[in-house]
Amino acid sequence: MTMSVSEAVATRRSIRDFLDTPVDLETLRRVLDQARFAPSGCNYQPWEATIATGEPLRQLQEQMRAAKPQDPQEYDWAAPGASPIYKARLDGVSEGMYGAMGIARDDKAARKDFFVRNVVSFGAPAVLLCYFPRFMGPPQWSDVGMWLQTIMLLLREEGLDSCPQEYLWAHARLIKKFLGVDDETHIFFCGLAIGYRNPDAPVNTFERARVPLDEQVRFMGF
Repeated sequence: MTMSVSEAVATRRSIRDFLDTPVDLETLRRVLDQARFAPSGCNYQPWEATIATGEPLRQLQEQMRAAKPQDPQEYDWAAPGASPIYKARLDGVSEGMYGAMGIARDDKAARKDFFVRNVVSFGAPAVLLCYFPRFMGPPQWSDVGMWLQTIMLLLREEGLDSCPQEYLWAHARLIKKFLGVDDETHIFFCGLAIGYRNPDAPVNTFERARVPLDEQVRFMGF
């Protein structure tokens, strides 16, 4: 039975513990082919990507393990944290995630050990690496986000899971060099870990808070 869009939305979550089950190439091609119809302003379709698995992915991850985060950063992702409202949301999901794994707030070593698992995309067997031309503006960044969300929902329809990883911008230039993408012309946006969730991992099941609808959306004229 085909999964409905509502089911895909409800069951999609950022998976941080994957099984080592390989992902079929034809499945990925089918998902990415369908995702071409994601919306984009003026039909620019600004997104570009490489999906890596197997030995190439292992080699890239080994290079990232050995490297320090780049300076300057590829882009600023943390600005909303200056607002108490958004900082509280970040703290809330961190508390839920680390709490599910039994890692105390003051256990900095354990938190760091888990955090660096971003480098290996939490054991995902395939990783989509997303980039696009530097001259693209905020509207096109939004288009890329809609494309990635479309991919994530289509992956759920196929029984697959994912985790979007802005963290990988910490090695953006290294990744682009590895892929043969020009750093001067392109900005690296994020990785997308792809695979099958480990159903027994507490980090994949903790409750995620969401802001009540009426705090974010107003309805007028109804």
